[in-house]
Amino acid sequence: MSFKPKKRPEPFDEAKLYEYAVGALGRRMRTVVELKRLMRSRVEEGESGQAKILAVVTRLEEQHYLDDPAYAVTFTRLRQENDKFGKRRVQQELSRKGVASELISSTLDVAYESVSEEELARKHLERKRVKQPATEKESARVVRLLVRGGFSLGVIFKVLKSWNVSDETLAAIETIDLNEAAGYE
Repeated sequence: MSFKPKKRPEPFDEAKLYEYAVGALGRRMRTVVELKRLMRSRVEEGESGQAKILAVVTRLEEQHYLDDPAYAVTFTRLRQENDKFGKRRVQQELSRKGVASELISSTLDVAYESVSEEELARKHLERKRVKQPATEKESARVVRLLVRGGFSLGVIFKVLKSWNVSDETLAAIETIDLNEAAGYE
């Protein structure tokens, strides 16, 4: 049984590409980079396709349908309030979505200036229904959970010390590589 190669659909003209982009933005907020990536498969390759994408993005920005600063502020607020994520986790996610690094740092500075990361870490643990660790293995699990949540080792130590985790366990935790514990390479 042979398979026929999938035929690439006809490229969109600028008006149809605009409608497609508005529909994509209607489903959820997106950054300029995400929307460009999405539209790239709907136009022909080369300069003419890039010109269409640029024209649509410019039009959407003029109409305030596409606004990276507003996206960054909203995304940060939602991740902080709903998921109780730390500053580092939100920074990584915004960076992955294509937001400019200067915009990320200014947005995070404003959003986290009046927030106690230690209190946020405690709320994150409550949200995950984590109880006070009784063993070294449970303590390591809490550390991994908080690292993935975007909290610094300083904040993690404060939380664990308030739970009276043993000094031996804390000493073992000091040797943890943050990227490895978070599951990053």
